[in-house]
Amino acid sequence: MFKGFLRVAPKCATCAYDLSKADSGDGPAVFITLIAGFGVCFAALITEFTIHPPMWVHLVVWLPLTLVLSLGLMRPLKGVLLAAQFMNKASEARRDN
Repeated sequence: MFKGFLRVAPKCATCAYDLSKADSGDGPAVFITLIAGFGVCFAALITEFTIHPPMWVHLVVWLPLTLVLSLGLMRPLKGVLLAAQFMNKASEARRDN
């Protein structure tokens, strides 16, 4: 489905389905912001209120975790949104207009 990290291939390598019109927009970024942001903020607040570590510990732990979660979730969530478009025939409806 993908050609590169996030670029969508022009067509499916297995069934030759046309993926050129598929577009997930900003959907994956919104879901990642909600999922990763909630998880990291919740964990950072729990850590702050229970352990009280210095600020540099927060920076060393939570910034890399945020980056890893964001990059790790981007491709699967983009795939899920493209699959949802396929299942709901959203890209075909857009072509008809």
